[in-house]
Amino acid sequence: MENNARQTMGSASRRTVLRAGAAVGAGAIGAGLLGQGLALAEGTSGASLTIGDIAILRFLSAAEILESDLWQQYNELGGIQDSEVPGGSGNPVYTAAIKQLDGDMDQYIHDNTEDEISHFTFINAYLASKGAPPVNLNRYRTLPSSRATGAQQIGRLTNLMQLTVDTSWWTRYRSRAKNPDFGDTFPPAVPGLSAGQFPAIPRNDGDLAPKNHIQAIANTAGFTSGRSSRVERVSIPRWRSASVTWRHCVSCSVSVRPRRCTSRPGATRPATRRR
Repeated sequence: MENNARQTMGSASRRTVLRAGAAVGAGAIGAGLLGQGLALAEGTSGASLTIGDIAILRFLSAAEILESDLWQQYNELGGIQDSEVPGGSGNPVYTAAIKQLDGDMDQYIHDNTEDEISHFTFINAYLASKGAPPVNLNRYRTLPSSRATGAQQIGRLTNLMQLTVDTSWWTRYRSRAKNPDFGDTFPPAVPGLSAGQFPAIPRNDGDLAPKNHIQAIANTAGFTSGRSSRVERVSIPRWRSASVTWRHCVSCSVSVRPRRCTSRPGATRPATRRR
């Protein structure tokens, strides 16, 4: 009876979180996935998690899989190529353009990709250990890959070749005089990126020249990857641990946390350390 009361009290907040999260992060995929997860969870015997806990963890896993997909595309072309993050073979021209933003950008991309893969792997393993269904989005991998040298030719979940980018987060992040909590608004750092569709990775080898063209693509990637990292680090951790009920589920959700970063003078992004 006490457990039922806890479920009832938490149901409204869960519904609010899942509705908002599905709309912002996972869209139709997230909505379908949550429905599937709830149906399967109801038929799962011996699970120590509530249906709501399972739904939240499955949503988080789906979000991490989506992030892994976009970071993997960056890594195949512009990250460090090694056995830790298998996939593509790298593209020296794109990597050189990316490193104009920061000399360690290839390392940053590599480490973020590895992190995102470890996040959904960890959550899925935890779900499976409790008798709950893990998340698999492979049937949604229908988007094409870049045709540029270095990219794998596999189905994708995210499209980095047709982006409309809101860069106002940059001016908001850098502002010393304005505060969004007081209703201040911020202009985009690059107004042109909010009108039209632009690639953040080369679509094919034709995008590798001239030099200004590939650099513009790399600059788009810098704004896009920076915004992606900040949205996830701020929005998802804020509610996930407050919305679950079981203490081990709380531990699981807060274990998937951002890497500790230190800012370097003159850096345009947080610096990361190789593990």
